[in-house]
Amino acid sequence: MVVLSASILAQNGTKPIVSRQFIEMPRLRVEGLLAAFPKLISSSKREHTFVETDTVRYVYQPLENGLYLLLITTKSSNIVQDLGTLRLLAKVVPDVATGLSEKNINENAFELIFSFDEVITTGGYKEDVALSDIRTNLQMDSHEERVHIMLEEKKKEDARKAMEEKANEIKRRQMEALKDNLMGNGSNSMKSPQGMVGIGGGGVTPGYEHNSTGADYMGSSGAMGMYSYNKPKETVPVDEPPAKAARGMKLQIGGADKKKTNLMAAMAMEDNFALIGGNKKADKGGLGLGLGATVAPPAAAPSTPLTLSLEEKYTVAMNREGGIESCELKGTLTLTANTDAGALAAVTVNKAAIASKCSSGWNFATHPKVDKKSYETTGVLSLKGGKDFPLNRPVGVLRWSYSGEDAAPISINCWPEDEGTGSINVNVEFELLRPDMVLYDVNILLPLGTSDPPSIEDIDGQYKHDPNSGMLCWHHDVVDNSHSSGSLEFSIPGSDVDSFFPVQVMFKSDKFLCPIEVTSVKSITNGAPIPNNINRAVAPDNYTIA
Repeated sequence: MVVLSASILAQNGTKPIVSRQFIEMPRLRVEGLLAAFPKLISSSKREHTFVETDTVRYVYQPLENGLYLLLITTKSSNIVQDLGTLRLLAKVVPDVATGLSEKNINENAFELIFSFDEVITTGGYKEDVALSDIRTNLQMDSHEERVHIMLEEKKKEDARKAMEEKANEIKRRQMEALKDNLMGNGSNSMKSPQGMVGIGGGGVTPGYEHNSTGADYMGSSGAMGMYSYNKPKETVPVDEPPAKAARGMKLQIGGADKKKTNLMAAMAMEDNFALIGGNKKADKGGLGLGLGATVAPPAAAPSTPLTLSLEEKYTVAMNREGGIESCELKGTLTLTANTDAGALAAVTVNKAAIASKCSSGWNFATHPKVDKKSYETTGVLSLKGGKDFPLNRPVGVLRWSYSGEDAAPISINCWPEDEGTGSINVNVEFELLRPDMVLYDVNILLPLGTSDPPSIEDIDGQYKHDPNSGMLCWHHDVVDNSHSSGSLEFSIPGSDVDSFFPVQVMFKSDKFLCPIEVTSVKSITNGAPIPNNINRAVAPDNYTIA
């Protein structure tokens, strides 16, 4: 037997309700076959429960309330098997639909289609199943599944209880520590109602507070993707002193007079920054902290025949506890010939020192057009065949990479805790992992998941909050061996501890992990030294904690 379609029709076969096809058929053909069925049964003598056309056979059975159960099969199908399939479906329909009415059929249409699939397979062949088997398959009941669900719920309940006990224990210890501090006479026993200012204080540091017209405090540094932070400005007397801000809240300068506005604009122009909100197009695509609002200065003409750029970029992924998941460093030596004399350059690097210190885990590669043999033997980087470098176009002549956890310069530990009162307490710590490095303009960006300002409890360094982007920037001018760690604690309304991730880290440095040095730059024609300018930069390409 080959069943093409199984259908349930109402109003004496004139209204299709449910139809299931078991072979691929165009919709127009299915609708045409069903539309022809009422005419065929009206013209037949009703002595049989099937009727044939030139191409198909209709096998049907009248049900209650003017319903018809219809099978459309091929003419070569076994009529005896088709009638057996029809009788089985006639038992399945009232059992699944809990009645033989048009309303019941519509309400259980998908269950009926599933039951048809249990009786007839794809391709139109009957399955050897009984009515009890169809009921079991449609219920999809599994004892193993029930046991698994019970075990999972038990694990979740145990984990929830353990979490609540741990949170209560941490909260109890915090309350005891706070009580001891208030009872003691230490330097931290009392704080100014408006917060302490500067290193170790809470509240807003002068020169870094947020305001409605606030000057941009961070900016992009060219293609390196590094960022800078405005220095605190000296206080300039104005006609009206600004209102004092509450502890942990940003200062508002809304309604500032013209003198204040001119002062802020002059400060921004001095550091080559645009005011936040002054040019919204300039910050398009930024983080909302003024990162994209820098005004690029006009490019100065090169002062030397040759420019060399050494850069290293870090790609680091860390977990929330400060552990390093992956760390990769990529470095590039780029040469730009500014004049014809610079195009004839041969750059020599300290190949022997690089080979002795960079062995395991390091990879070095020269540009395909660079004479690799000359570099391997003498450390000279020049084009094959004595060719010139292209003018005014940067060419990466040497690349290196290193993968290892020991390359990461700084670690971040972000620990948000839901206090259960609609507020989250967040503790953030950083630690310098490489004492040989000095990091400048370190900015740790934390998403807050809300535009509400954080209430700063304790801070090393300075911070800035931007309500438009919902970001908090924790800033340090310098992180080195003498200032190798710091902490930030704040609370903020909310309940989702995952909203504080991923944390992003940005910094600048000039300390390379690879001990590469340019020892000489000479002309390939006469060996004369070529004046050059060397730029060195280290920055993160993607430094995230998630």
